[in-house]
Amino acid sequence: MEEGIGETPEELLAKQHRKEKKDLQAKIQSMKNAVPKNDKKRRKQMTEEIAKLEAELSQKHEEELRQLKSTASTQVDQLINGVETLKVEGGEQEEVKQPRVTKAQKRRDKKATQEKERESRIAEAEVQNLLGVRHQEGLKLAQKLAQQQLQIKEIPSDGHCMYRAIEDQLAQRSVPGLTISVKELRSRTAEHMRSHADDFLPFLTNTNTGDMYTTDEFEKYCSDVEHTSAWGGQLELRALTQVLHLPVEVIQSDSPTIKIGEEYDKDPIILIYMRHAYGLGEHYNSVEWLKEPANIEDS
Repeated sequence: MEEGIGETPEELLAKQHRKEKKDLQAKIQSMKNAVPKNDKKRRKQMTEEIAKLEAELSQKHEEELRQLKSTASTQVDQLINGVETLKVEGGEQEEVKQPRVTKAQKRRDKKATQEKERESRIAEAEVQNLLGVRHQEGLKLAQKLAQQQLQIKEIPSDGHCMYRAIEDQLAQRSVPGLTISVKELRSRTAEHMRSHADDFLPFLTNTNTGDMYTTDEFEKYCSDVEHTSAWGGQLELRALTQVLHLPVEVIQSDSPTIKIGEEYDKDPIILIYMRHAYGLGEHYNSVEWLKEPANIEDS
């Protein structure tokens, strides 16, 4: 059987995209092999070029998927318009007798219709994923990080993501005494905030009254930091820079990098802040050194 016979346009396009991704990875590997590892200037230029090539291919695939979806919609409209009325010679309309459809044929038709609907949903989901804000945010962050020879390291989304990202960053340093668990990070953050209440209390207000937290409300806030999966933000990051005596940099896709604890002259903890990572929205990830891209195999 010839290749492509019986395959839908969506399947053919997906196969083409997989081949183009694989070809690009081969080109990237060739580029890397051509640049000595000790030539930092050329390696940096090459990394930026790779990020550009990957972004261009992703945008090309987005446009092709969009065009496929538009073409399919037009063809359906034309088909509907074409079969609304059947005319015979002389312009008179004549009722067309439909052949009797067997139960087996009905089952086959139903199965074929369900398969087409499934393929359509898959194609639409792929378009939405490529065009969605989450995908675009990830592309922008990848390009920013590539300039520093870094890439995103995924952290679970469980309410502890900021602390888990910091735990990961500390573990990567392999410095004795700096391997600290999430539980301990939360505990030390809460204790620091309690003992320096004047530095944090003015930034916390009751959402119902607009008044600054009372002493009891502040203690409840610190208790949640210590004992629950309460989401962490800039106040907690500020406390952690003072606890760890390390600066923190928070990289975002569409905003300048936030730098906290610049008074500490050491290599910063680097976090990624994503606004559209999961259904609940905001999320923190860690970073790691940029790895050699893996080849994308045909599935």
